Amino acid sequence: MMRSLSIALIVATLLCRVPLDAATLAGVTLPDSVNIAGSTLLLNGMGVRSRRLFKVYVAGLYLERKSTDAQAIAAADAPKRLVLHFVRSVSADQVRQAVLENFDAASRQAFRAELDALTGALGPLRDGDELAFTYIPGTGTRVTVRNSDGATIAGLAFARTLFLVWLGDKPPSTDLRSALLGR
Repeated sequence: MMRSLSIALIVATLLCRVPLDAATLAGVTLPDSVNIAGSTLLLNGMGVRSRRLFKVYVAGLYLERKSTDAQAIAAADAPKRLVLHFVRSVSADQVRQAVLENFDAASRQAFRAELDALTGALGPLRDGDELAFTYIPGTGTRVTVRNSDGATIAGLAFARTLFLVWLGDKPPSTDLRSALLGR
């Protein structure tokens, strides 16, 4: 009996020391790292986007090296990924409106074709669906909906502007911005 208890305590202690390979927030689990185009990206931070008291999605930002510098992250010609894991269903129009309202008038004008491609790739999202924006140098920004490629938009300038939607001076939520930056 005593020997069984000792073995159980040793096993429990070892299990507690095993590093976790995922982070969980608001019931959503995201991996601590992802492999993108041969690069390992680390989970920099994750946060919740709420609107009118309802949680809409949990976002996770992945980078090659962790950083709290929003401008450097957006400007870097390096792989990066932003994942939005929806915890509530939203219509295609709601998704498109939410994306467009976060681009200022100058950006909407400058990136009209890119925004048309982006919003054209978006549809309704259900609880549990993921929308990801993955920038790959030399390729552009891949828009992935429910693990299916929706569009690829060329150019670092567009990627920079897109990532600044969440990381810039006027994000949808300052709490979400801080969380994505690991603060």
